[in-house]
Amino acid sequence: MKQFMKYMTILTGIFLLGYPSFQLLGQDGEGLFKAKCSACHIMGKDGTGPNLQGVRAKWEGEEDFLYEWVINSPKVIAEGKSQRALEVKDYSPTVMPIQDVTLDEAKAIIDFVDGWTPPAPKATETGGAVASEAVIVPDYSRNLNIFYILLLVTAILLLAIYIVSSSTAALIKSDLFQSKVAQLHQKKSSNSGKAGIVSVLILLGLGLNNTAHALTTSAPEAAKNDSLWLYVENSDIYVLLIIVFLLLAFLLNQVNMFFKVLNVMQPEDKKIKAGIFSKKKEGKTLTQVLTGAVPVEEEHKIDLGHDYDGIRELDNPMPPWWLAFFFVSIVFAVGYMFHYHVLGTGDLQAVEYEKSVAAAEIEIQAFREKMAMNVDETNATLMTASSDLMKGKELFLNNCATCHLEDGRGGIGPNLTDDYWIYGGDIKDIFKVIRKGAPNGMPEHQSKFNPIQIQQVSSYVLHLEYISEAAGGRPQEGEFHPRNGETTEENTEPEVSPAEEEEQIPEEITAEN
Repeated sequence: MKQFMKYMTILTGIFLLGYPSFQLLGQDGEGLFKAKCSACHIMGKDGTGPNLQGVRAKWEGEEDFLYEWVINSPKVIAEGKSQRALEVKDYSPTVMPIQDVTLDEAKAIIDFVDGWTPPAPKATETGGAVASEAVIVPDYSRNLNIFYILLLVTAILLLAIYIVSSSTAALIKSDLFQSKVAQLHQKKSSNSGKAGIVSVLILLGLGLNNTAHALTTSAPEAAKNDSLWLYVENSDIYVLLIIVFLLLAFLLNQVNMFFKVLNVMQPEDKKIKAGIFSKKKEGKTLTQVLTGAVPVEEEHKIDLGHDYDGIRELDNPMPPWWLAFFFVSIVFAVGYMFHYHVLGTGDLQAVEYEKSVAAAEIEIQAFREKMAMNVDETNATLMTASSDLMKGKELFLNNCATCHLEDGRGGIGPNLTDDYWIYGGDIKDIFKVIRKGAPNGMPEHQSKFNPIQIQQVSSYVLHLEYISEAAGGRPQEGEFHPRNGETTEENTEPEVSPAEEEEQIPEEITAEN
């Protein structure tokens, strides 16, 4: 039990000391961007926030302010020292909130978005619909760093094996050992140790030889933007890990052999106490095999000397089955950590969810094309059929009248009957606002309406009759955008100031008289 607690303490210490470095190694700008920024920023195009691709060129000469902007944009705006910050602050009505990131994390995010390139989709035919497959590109720079670490660990293990094997051979050749062990046993043990070293070196050579086809100094097609002297695939890392574990197992075996040889040279009473030459216990019950319990007649050997009211404390070993599961869980945890957090070859729940959403989007797009619903803000057209306009009116009254009133004159929301629009008055602009929403409080409706319904509502809005401010319509907001390039006579009446009206009244009265 004491030995078990000692090993537990050592393993826990190694894990606690090593995990932060593994965590740091697994940290990347892409993960931080998805966790902190993807809600507002869309890579490759503008969203609620601007497109960040090539952002360093836009902040040229103000890179320090760029990192501060990511961390605390209101502070940068208030200081007024960055010209670029003053230009970009008006992109959205709301200021980018303060982010809980460090300077290093901000740099990692900028490194990712600045060098981001759209993935090259691989088209495959799936039941008449074209789907795109994601191409997984290894992080060759990170793999090279891991490769260096594993090579260093391999070198250390080989050195340790050489030292232990040499020490064992020196003990075997000593006069004291030869006087206690037969010459035949001596040769067998010595040759066994040397053969073990040779076998491990052969295994190491074969392992490296099998991966030589993957290790290359020429950049693969997927890594044409990297400039490294050596490109290490994920499979190479796994092979090196296997070699490291094999070397570690062999080193432990050599250490065990060393202590066995050393124990042969100990006095007889210590050898019996160590249990090396003790007789094998036979006739164990199933309970003893499963629990590792010591027979009653031998309990005096594990008595710790603590006796209270006839109850003795025994140093019983942990059950073998429990220890087996415990060590298997350690091996599984190490493999899990390397697979998901260090090497990044496995998808965490967030990434797996995003891939599932992307696959669902492909299926939705295929369904829309099949049902003639492949309409978005890039190809929406104005509907004029009465059936479509009646359906649009029904949807408008049930979902939009709360903010824009039943006739569209505007309440909480703006007036939809004039030619002044905050986000554009074209059918495509209106379709986009209804579908995705807008920062000023307009919610998205793509979760409620299908594309055809959004097009019907958009078309109905463009067929609303004009209601002026004098007739109860909400005041004009935004910029003048004629509806689909057309204007109506009543919608484009020149505005007359009160002074001009007073000047016109006498003329009208005179004309009537």
